Amino acid sequence: MTTLKRARPTARAAAAYTLRQRSTYIMAGVLLLLGFYFVYPILLLVIYSFNVAPEVFVGAPEWGLDNWRVAFTKPGIFRAVWNSFFIWGLTFAVSMPVGIVIAWTLARTRIPWSHGIEFAFWVAYMIPGLATTIGWIMLLDPQVGIINTFAERLPFVDGPIFNIYSIAGIWFSSLMGNGIVLKVMILTPYFRNMDANMEEAARVSGASNLMTMLRVTLPLMATPIVLVTALQLLRIFQSFETELLLGTPIGFFVYSTFIYELVTQEPPKYGQATVLASITMAIIALIIPLQRWIIYRARYTTITATFRGGLIDLGAWKVPVLAAIFILLAALSVFPLAALLLGSFMSRAGLFELIPTYTTEHWVTVLTDPVFIRAVRTTMVLGLIAAIASPLLFSLLAYIIVRTNWRGRGTLDWMIWASGAIPGLLSGLGLLVMFLGTPGLAVLYGTIWALLLVVIISGNTSGTNIMKGTFVQVGQDMEDAARISGAGWIRTYYTIWIPLTMKTLVLLAVFNFTGAAGATSSIILLASRDTMTLSILALEYRLSSANQEAASITAIILMLITVGLGWAVRAYGLRQGVRHQ
Repeated sequence: MTTLKRARPTARAAAAYTLRQRSTYIMAGVLLLLGFYFVYPILLLVIYSFNVAPEVFVGAPEWGLDNWRVAFTKPGIFRAVWNSFFIWGLTFAVSMPVGIVIAWTLARTRIPWSHGIEFAFWVAYMIPGLATTIGWIMLLDPQVGIINTFAERLPFVDGPIFNIYSIAGIWFSSLMGNGIVLKVMILTPYFRNMDANMEEAARVSGASNLMTMLRVTLPLMATPIVLVTALQLLRIFQSFETELLLGTPIGFFVYSTFIYELVTQEPPKYGQATVLASITMAIIALIIPLQRWIIYRARYTTITATFRGGLIDLGAWKVPVLAAIFILLAALSVFPLAALLLGSFMSRAGLFELIPTYTTEHWVTVLTDPVFIRAVRTTMVLGLIAAIASPLLFSLLAYIIVRTNWRGRGTLDWMIWASGAIPGLLSGLGLLVMFLGTPGLAVLYGTIWALLLVVIISGNTSGTNIMKGTFVQVGQDMEDAARISGAGWIRTYYTIWIPLTMKTLVLLAVFNFTGAAGATSSIILLASRDTMTLSILALEYRLSSANQEAASITAIILMLITVGLGWAVRAYGLRQGVRHQ
């Protein structure tokens, strides 16, 4: 008897030691593998920032500090950094409150067609940012913009009334791009997963719907709201297309377009451009402690074993709220898409005086171009693989960080955040150096696998942190119940975690397909003529003054592909996970 009593603790200790040892091996493998693709390119960029040779990739390197000295004394750099914060601040100040209100309305109220409206925001997100910007240029260009053209025909209008090439135009285009849409898409599943008992308790005590939202709902949603804010801070230095098209003509540069100027001038200033990435590292150093402090607080759990869904009635506010959302959706997608479609059938976009005014010649030219056909095939393959693999990978990484006590998970979290600090163009440059300078990896250059690595890396920071917010919402008792029933980790993951997080997984699938299909700056240095995507082809068309209509057609085809996939995936996802009857 005594022997048995002594054996049990020994057996349990041995099992615990084996589990810890196994988790250590797993974490070591994860850190080494991801570190190679996340950290190594960044380290290469830092190393190359000290290479002052005239030709960085040719000949022997010359080491020195000239790149650092010139970069921070170059005229306009601090102004460009300030412009980045300024545009981001204006956009965030409007988009965050609007996004929260719309997400709360769709998820927590009995508003008609809530799921259809939510999908309409997905459609708006699926329209590439480049396409949205081109659409609004066609509408608000001071010379040939459709709205300005018709407005000038009014007797009391003298000259154009709108000018898209301005700071206000950049701010407006940023809002109409992904400024509002992204927040609605991310926050709506979080609001839908919140227990209605907490809100009903406030209303029973006499609080109005507005007071309940301010005093109960928003504090409970602190985790996803802080995560979205932190993720949006990364976008200070990520935005590119809108600022390039609208800011360059008026001499207004932000951080990303200033880097683009350094990289594309002759000779390219790769070293100076790399030095500027250190600014984003400083921003990340401020973000990570805040989000980690929020993540590991348990008070914001909103799904437990006693979870009960519920919706509230807007009453007299239902009609005006619906009208406001429909007007916003029209501005987000219908108006720019209509401009793109109209411009694609015009002999010259925006010029109504030409005869003939309309033609189908541009469509015939684009659809019969072999480069276009290859771009469609590459885009589909790249997008589908990213849509399937990325959510599963990000959910596993988020689970390790949030739901385990494995040693090294903090390092993994920092590594993921740091990988999102580098703007897309510099990330692509780092991978280019890695592929060409690392033995055995040169064969990946110019292949679909190189592009796939880029799009997965570029989406890992947002994807993993979105999944972290979902895991935080689910109480420990859900997982404990499965373990007590005898389920192992794999069975628990597929029977508990995947159903509970299905809507978020579907969200990430659409995110990653759209991101992979619309990627430009991050993959443009790694793509070849055989692996060109529709987004790169549309950018090439747009930069050529003779192919404006072809750019519109390519963007329309890209949007049709992403919307078709998004509809199919979302239709499946709505039948899974937490539902409100």
